[in-house]
Amino acid sequence: MDFVAYDFETANNYRFSACSLALIVVRNNQITDELYSLINPQTDFAWRNVAIHGIHEADVADSPTFTELWPHLKTFFTPDQLVIAHNAQFDNSVLKHVLQHYDLPVPSFKSLDTVRTSRKLSPELINHKLDTVSQAYQIDLHHHHNALDDAHACAEILIHQVNNFGVEAIRPFIKSV
Repeated sequence: MDFVAYDFETANNYRFSACSLALIVVRNNQITDELYSLINPQTDFAWRNVAIHGIHEADVADSPTFTELWPHLKTFFTPDQLVIAHNAQFDNSVLKHVLQHYDLPVPSFKSLDTVRTSRKLSPELINHKLDTVSQAYQIDLHHHHNALDDAHACAEILIHQVNNFGVEAIRPFIKSV
């Protein structure tokens, strides 16, 4: 299966405040590439968010803004591309809000949420948080809430599900956004 897994971290409660992003490219159910960047959100950081992901305002001071990154990212968000996330509603919302914040067009793409696939395919789990599903599937999640590690775990979750349940079990969860 071919897809891109992604994860955002935000500086505060506003969805346009992306401060890091990771993309994991999967081709034929194998991870083939990755991209990670800190992002200067040009806004304040909330202590609650910093406590979760550990990214401080000083860490992103010299990082690119989202508008500087987007030309390199937008090729991953096309109508034919499957883009997945664990709790995709959040990450898709961050993407939409940051694009709108900078008056950039919001792309259409195919989306899949590994929280939803995990609920259906592994209902016996106590919950379907990223760390719980990763542990159940024996996937290493080194630094939870690090965008790169979270996106890697998300990619590995879908790879595991495709390998163990088949592509046909996954197809009903693919939605166009």
